[in-house]
Amino acid sequence: MAENIIEVSDASFDGDVLQSDVPVVVDFWATWCGPCRALAPTLETLATEQSGKVKVCKVDVDQNPSVAAKYGIRSIPTILFFKNGQKVEQLVGNVAKGAIEEVIKKVG
Repeated sequence: MAENIIEVSDASFDGDVLQSDVPVVVDFWATWCGPCRALAPTLETLATEQSGKVKVCKVDVDQNPSVAAKYGIRSIPTILFFKNGQKVEQLVGNVAKGAIEEVIKKVG
């Protein structure tokens, strides 16, 4: 995992995501998911480029089913965007870096 990406669990989700003072990009993924692995380098690049502006987090849905269920994650990868503790946007699938950047601009 890249140094700028935070691994979030059911237990740490509220503190790491909902109480963040900057917008948060949360990637819901699983180790066995090919598209999730394909998306990882894009998120690592974004985490480095956007460091200080947004927080990039990952939630393994197999290890953390409660938070995945809470937000209705049905397919992965799913990226949720949070601002001020509220979910404000969602992208599903191995989306392009530009699409993620557009949402970051919108919610930032």
